[in-house]
Amino acid sequence: MRRVPWAILLALFAGLGLGVVYSWMIAPRGAVDTKPTVLRADFKDQYRGAIAASFAATGNLPRAQARLSLIGDPDSIEALNSQAQRMIASGEFTQADQLAALALALENGYASFSVPTPTLESLDNVSVEPSITLPPPPPSEDLPFQFTETPELVETPIVETQAVVDNPTPRPTRTLIPTVGAPFALIAQDTVCDTNFPDGLLQVIVFNSRRRQVAGAKIIIAWENGQEEFFTGLKPEIGNGYADFSMSPNVTYALRLAAGSDIAAGLVAPTCQTPGGEDFLGGVKLTFQQP
Repeated sequence: MRRVPWAILLALFAGLGLGVVYSWMIAPRGAVDTKPTVLRADFKDQYRGAIAASFAATGNLPRAQARLSLIGDPDSIEALNSQAQRMIASGEFTQADQLAALALALENGYASFSVPTPTLESLDNVSVEPSITLPPPPPSEDLPFQFTETPELVETPIVETQAVVDNPTPRPTRTLIPTVGAPFALIAQDTVCDTNFPDGLLQVIVFNSRRRQVAGAKIIIAWENGQEEFFTGLKPEIGNGYADFSMSPNVTYALRLAAGSDIAAGLVAPTCQTPGGEDFLGGVKLTFQQP
């Protein structure tokens, strides 16, 4: 009866175990040539941020669309708006503005364009006009009459010269960054008397030209002794284009959008009454939309 070679089997199992530990834990093989679709959520956010920063610098919308398609988001516009809201909540307003601008450009279909560079044309066969010597003016009547010879016209021969044109080194053309869109118009201003809302609540809703709410829109509100900025999209449970501000009693405010809009001036928290006749501080609701 042959004996089982336990020593050989143990050596094989030990070698297999050491190989698994080495390949999985000590020196695992990294991912090579992978696609952005397999990235983690935080890495996808970094990828979108890089695309938005590149678009803000170059204005090349087709390239940004091609890069976003590699991530595999079901809705790139919604993904950009959601990330912009998270950036605003974390205080990264610059990147949030870039993400919101790219989302709005994708929605409106803006394309980049460049300014043509003027060119210099060479000048050849430039000729000099002949100079003519004019006769002297006639004598004045107050002077004694004198006989003078009429000088002959002397023609200067034509000298053909060629202008030396300095060909300057062409400068790079500047690519213009597309604007976010036309200025926003104040289409509605309503007084809100609802006891379910906080006192003096100023509500702002921002829509684009397609009646979709705009996230990350900067709002500037000013009063006699101060000024403050706030953004849409911080309360997505209400709406991506929603923002609010608490007004103080007996203070007059003026509000506008940083991207350009009508100015809502003379905003004062109204005095409302409950069904029982009690006074309370109401609110105001402003609606902006692109034409």
